[in-house]
Amino acid sequence: MSIVNVENLTHYFGDKLIFKDIEFRLLNLERVGLVGPNGAGKSTLLQILTGSIQPDKGKIDYHPNVRIGYLEQHIDLTEGMTIKEYLQSAFKYLYEAEQEMLELSSKMGGLEGEELEQLLKRFAEVQQLLESHDFYMLDPRIEEVASGLGITALGMDTDVSHLSGGQRTKLLLAKLLLEEPGILMLDEPTNYLDFEHIEWLKDYLKNYPRSFILISHDTSFLNEVVNVIYHLEHKQLTRYIGNYNKFEEAYELRKHQIFTAYDRQQAEIKKLETYIQKNKVRASTSRQAKDRERKLMKIDRIEKPSLSPRPRFSFNVSERPGNVVLEVKSLEIGYVKPLLPPFSFKLQRGEKVAITGYNGIGKSTTLKTFIGEVTPLKGTVSFGSNVNPSYFAQEWNTTSEQTPLEFIWSLHEKMTQKEVRRVLAKSGLKTDHIYQPLQSLSGGEQTRVRLCQLMLERSNWLILDEPTNHLDFQAKEALAIALEKYEGTIIVVSHEPEFYKSWVTQVWDLEQWQLK
Repeated sequence: MSIVNVENLTHYFGDKLIFKDIEFRLLNLERVGLVGPNGAGKSTLLQILTGSIQPDKGKIDYHPNVRIGYLEQHIDLTEGMTIKEYLQSAFKYLYEAEQEMLELSSKMGGLEGEELEQLLKRFAEVQQLLESHDFYMLDPRIEEVASGLGITALGMDTDVSHLSGGQRTKLLLAKLLLEEPGILMLDEPTNYLDFEHIEWLKDYLKNYPRSFILISHDTSFLNEVVNVIYHLEHKQLTRYIGNYNKFEEAYELRKHQIFTAYDRQQAEIKKLETYIQKNKVRASTSRQAKDRERKLMKIDRIEKPSLSPRPRFSFNVSERPGNVVLEVKSLEIGYVKPLLPPFSFKLQRGEKVAITGYNGIGKSTTLKTFIGEVTPLKGTVSFGSNVNPSYFAQEWNTTSEQTPLEFIWSLHEKMTQKEVRRVLAKSGLKTDHIYQPLQSLSGGEQTRVRLCQLMLERSNWLILDEPTNHLDFQAKEALAIALEKYEGTIIVVSHEPEFYKSWVTQVWDLEQWQLK
């Protein structure tokens, strides 16, 4: 059964065509992975499907009574509401029904006859509603989802307004999963999850009783939870049956077919144009030329396929530092209370370290303490000689109207425009991307701009907090290669072992530090 029909969906950003005449039918119980290069319009398509953006053309028909659930990235949470109360709001109508049942019970004590019968009838209806939705099992269900996503560790009585961006996203995801909408739409849900919570979400989605559309750049995650791939590229959407591995096999064949079809059509167009040019003015052949001209006008032209530019990240050491890059003594990190027991270490030149641990344990706070953005509660942090760090923050909520070209140029005014464009292209940004406002770019495109900024900075120590969030597979692979070749020191926070395991020299598991 089809639960969504999409016809002739076309959308522009300004005068830039994002996609054209997209058509598909989402079937009941289909688990869809929406993939494609950064900037292809995946997030835009989800927002159109949810109604938060209106398309320029096309029609979307939903099956009656199908409810859509969308993981919003930016939403205000009411100050004074606890985590538990927020999660319970997923079942607001059931808690309201329970309250009505209690009020009915209270009223029935002083009634008799017809009035009593009416209240008893309503009481039975409400009781049936609660029982049919397993109301008395809601608390264990809420606890299961909160625990699975690592929310319980934050404290169920914590005020939601005190949560960080990543914690807030996890809370929104938990509520959405509890609501179980008919179509679940998730845009990179694993970005703020630790490995064990990704594994929990993987199992949850495998058993999800309805349909979902999922954007993710985690291939292993997609392989286990989806049974259909929607590939958005060259302004078109193509449907493939199977998981991501099956899609890759089929896509290689299709890619060859697209390029072959384009080349054949171009040869046919050139042949027609040549004939028309030579024979249009000749009386004896002008009729045939006009026939070919009409044929040429009717051709549905294949847009020239273009391969997404492959990033070529590279990071250089500005100057050689001393043997010890960082020395930490009896350090306590945190804000009011310490997040970890005191720790001490020496980071040697050339070491490459991955920091792991569940969300909220203090990974980002540790990095911010190293660079002086957060003041230590106790202990000392000291850099070695000639140490010059560059820091990549996890979150970058830019509202800038600057283009990538203007942004990078403003930081490096001695560079020529040609040099700035070259390094942006090296980061995998297309020409049309470098002239768009930063705030209008996708998360992956913004990350490429920030990595471009990092490549141009004079440093010898890279401090990276979840640098792969939003990056597509190609960019992620290119970044891993660049970091492996880098001759300086690295500390990286990452929830993706596949990204760092081949090039780090050691892993710091903060969960083990917490037990010391």
